[in-house]
Amino acid sequence: MKIKTLLIANRGEIACRIARTARASGITPVGVHSEADANALHVREIGHSVCVGAGPASESYLKIDAVIAAAQSVGADAIHPGYGFLAENPDFARAVEAAGMIFMGPTPQTLERFGDKASAKEAAVAAGVPVISGAEGARSDPRQIAAEVREMGLPVLLKAVGGGGGRGQRLVTDEATLVEDIEGALREAKSTFGSEGLLLERFLPEARHVEVQIAGDGKGHVVHLFERDCTLQRRHQKVIEEAPAWGLPRTLLDDIAHDAVRLGETLDYRGLGTVEFLVAGEEYFFLEVNPRIQVEHPVTEAITGLDLVALHLRIAEGAGLGLVQDDLAISGHAVEARLYAEDPAMQFAPSTGTLTTLSLPDGLRIDSGVEEGDAVTPFYDPMIAKLIVHAPDRETALARLATALDHVAVEGVQTNRAFLTALARDPEFEQMQVHTRWIDGRLDELTQAGSLARPELWKAAAAVLFVATSRRDLCADPWTNRDTFTGWRLGLGGDAIEAGQRVTLTDSGGASEELRVGPVKHKDRYTVLSETGDAATLTAREIKPGRWRLSEGDTVHHINARLHAGVIEMDTPEGRLVFRPAAPLDFAGGDVAADRAVASPLTGMIVEIKVAEGQTVAEGDVIAIMESMKLEISIRAAAAGIASNISVSNGDMVDRGQVIAEILAPEE
Repeated sequence: MKIKTLLIANRGEIACRIARTARASGITPVGVHSEADANALHVREIGHSVCVGAGPASESYLKIDAVIAAAQSVGADAIHPGYGFLAENPDFARAVEAAGMIFMGPTPQTLERFGDKASAKEAAVAAGVPVISGAEGARSDPRQIAAEVREMGLPVLLKAVGGGGGRGQRLVTDEATLVEDIEGALREAKSTFGSEGLLLERFLPEARHVEVQIAGDGKGHVVHLFERDCTLQRRHQKVIEEAPAWGLPRTLLDDIAHDAVRLGETLDYRGLGTVEFLVAGEEYFFLEVNPRIQVEHPVTEAITGLDLVALHLRIAEGAGLGLVQDDLAISGHAVEARLYAEDPAMQFAPSTGTLTTLSLPDGLRIDSGVEEGDAVTPFYDPMIAKLIVHAPDRETALARLATALDHVAVEGVQTNRAFLTALARDPEFEQMQVHTRWIDGRLDELTQAGSLARPELWKAAAAVLFVATSRRDLCADPWTNRDTFTGWRLGLGGDAIEAGQRVTLTDSGGASEELRVGPVKHKDRYTVLSETGDAATLTAREIKPGRWRLSEGDTVHHINARLHAGVIEMDTPEGRLVFRPAAPLDFAGGDVAADRAVASPLTGMIVEIKVAEGQTVAEGDVIAIMESMKLEISIRAAAAGIASNISVSNGDMVDRGQVIAEILAPEE
């Protein structure tokens, strides 16, 4: 059956990506959106979209009836679920087929088989694929789970049977936190996946994560599109993915791929799927099957030259794979980094807000679901973009990725850009001396702010560009001089640092400094004094709109720069830098004593209040647990004292910065 109209039951970058291939294949794409996404990029890019409900995913993207009704209203022949949301829901697949449309994914029976980790493990055993040892079947009784964990011996991994994509996993390493870990895993399994069942498995502390991309025609013909290495993970969430898996014997990888194909063949697999494994030494073990397109599919596309969405459309239309295993070969090396709106300083909590600046580099593939001016909301995954580099070899690919990350600029939300850059340049990662827990063990080191070779130069340049641009634009800001700007105030008896135009700059790390900018008689030449009295003399000339020539002594730099949306953005040899100029008045008032308020770090729902009114707490104690963007986040006391004025209850929605309690100083 030829697909003429395709409904894309997803949002963000994957919806945009599917739509592009659909349109290139002569298929009309139609999107869906929530009320919160009414002006989202995928709605704008697809061009035709149907509202399916309110902001929360449970009231929109997860509403089967609403999505089916949207598809019927536009005369869709097929529905592509993307990843997440309804992609692995067998009831949704049945509803699509019952409505006379094509479900672009495996059969409902296959989804049921692989959607439950216990039955997926049984299928792997039946196909002769090695699995990790542990308790057989799922468990939901906390006391039974605790008893079996103690019998197995720590460490043990608790895995929600309905989990996937790294979600729903808790590692138990300490007997003291066993009960708390079990309760949290059961709660997360129920709230996120709708089932309290947990699998108990032996934990492999230093394994690599290798997954195999498969494609099947639904009639027993299954091929693999080689492997991806997703070892770099933070708390089971993939951070950087690459293909092929570097540094492992090809014979071992071929064995893994053959097992993945055999598993697919036993179920007459249809569509795209990923079979995930852990590799420890010369052994490998089945983890799970993700029966859908993966976030990291672009690296497979890069090394094979295939468009996986186009292949999936072909399968859905009943035209088969159109290829055999011998048609496939690996070309070069590809790496993908996931740029997220999240705050490494807040345990990578999602960061919501408007993207006042979003500049992404050229020369590589970028899949994004947002543009400058769009909002990152608390309702969905906070991905900003995926940066994908393809090169002849791994060393070159990593170097290009690191350079690309240097030239990413985001303002309005916190991001993991610096964290990704540190990973891309890490010597141990370059040699693949890593495992799935490697990041967790080096998190403090990897999240330390990187240093620039010439930070004072670029800050001085930003101040000069602000002054020069403000004068040219006749800026009306109260701290900007008039067009007859004369700079230095001579003979007034004050220190030199008190002279010149004051410019307060805040960098992306939140550090602020007030500088003085004054012109020298020579045109376009400026002297900048720092707070410490150090002076720098620069010549700044805009040679064409947005392109500046900066001179410092005999050194000349040509950079792209712009002043927009209240920030100065400069593309320098050390990367893309952002500074926010502010009026000195904004900083008036001196230091404010830190209060003892307990505030919500982001917008979300309070899952559980952990303390009672009047209870004595220590610094670092958990005051409440909140859920935002499918993550559980512990809100902790910043100081010891007495819990007081608890203003929220379990189930309450709170805004970012909202005070939920106070910690009173203990009585002496």
